Amino acid sequence: VQLQASGGGLVQTGNSLRLSCAASGLSFSAYAMGWFRQAPGKERDFVAAINWNGGTTFYADSAKGRFTISRDNAKNAVYLQMNMLKPEDTAVYYCAGGGPMYGISSYDPFYWGQGTQVTVSS
Repeated sequence: VQLQASGGGLVQTGNSLRLSCAASGLSFSAYAMGWFRQAPGKERDFVAAINWNGGTTFYADSAKGRFTISRDNAKNAVYLQMNMLKPEDTAVYYCAGGGPMYGISSYDPFYWGQGTQVTVSS
């Protein structure tokens, strides 16, 4: 399984970025997908998840109202649209796949990709 994240970069506070994740080696349309992030010196945190058909999405409180997760099963891709970015959003963002979504906002993926750096300057 390969999950290749892209789209990170350096942006100013208030700007937007769209992260993409290209998946291969798994039955993409059957699996939930998600995004996590890890800031320097901190643990990796959940950001957002989406179920197999896009009908259910979960967001961390920090992402609600600003970030939108979506997927295109025809392209084996998942996206994270990030608006109104803040310096505290600075982190390496990881694409993740497989595994269950459960509870009200929990996601436990099977697979992890390499991250893409997002830096938000103040």
